Amino acid sequence: MPLSAADLAGALREPAEGELEPVFSALGAPEYALGLETIYEGYLVHYGRPRLHEPADEDTALVLGDYLYAQGLARIAALGGVVAVGDLAELISLCAQARAEERDGDGAAWAATAALLGEGRLGQARAALRDRGDSAALFRAAEEAAGIEAVELALETHARMVG
Repeated sequence: MPLSAADLAGALREPAEGELEPVFSALGAPEYALGLETIYEGYLVHYGRPRLHEPADEDTALVLGDYLYAQGLARIAALGGVVAVGDLAELISLCAQARAEERDGDGAAWAATAALLGEGRLGQARAALRDRGDSAALFRAAEEAAGIEAVELALETHARMVG
């Protein structure tokens, strides 16, 4: 049975104090913040503990997560960020692969993408994670662009959200 808008709306919940703090958008350009955090919420619906949603079942979680991905990408696209949309599509794909293969590196991918969103400079660093499971280049890129303290804070928060 297909999910309705009421099913998706029913997945909303009241966030606990501090849950709405941005995780990765603080690392990058402010104009991308809402779109990036919307996509991250979709990621949390799929793989972690979402901040705003509590889907009733796996089917609702799948549809809701994909909906949030699409909404976030639409926000970024509306800014004229074609390269940024490509960066985010790569991020979503890379993180899905890492999750399917049960390996680390998604946090580094999120941090680097957020910090360098729209610059299209992460191809080799992403390939290292995708092909060899090596996230070091993504960590370095994020730290160089956003600073080590900001990246560490984002990664600590991410670790709590995805468990």
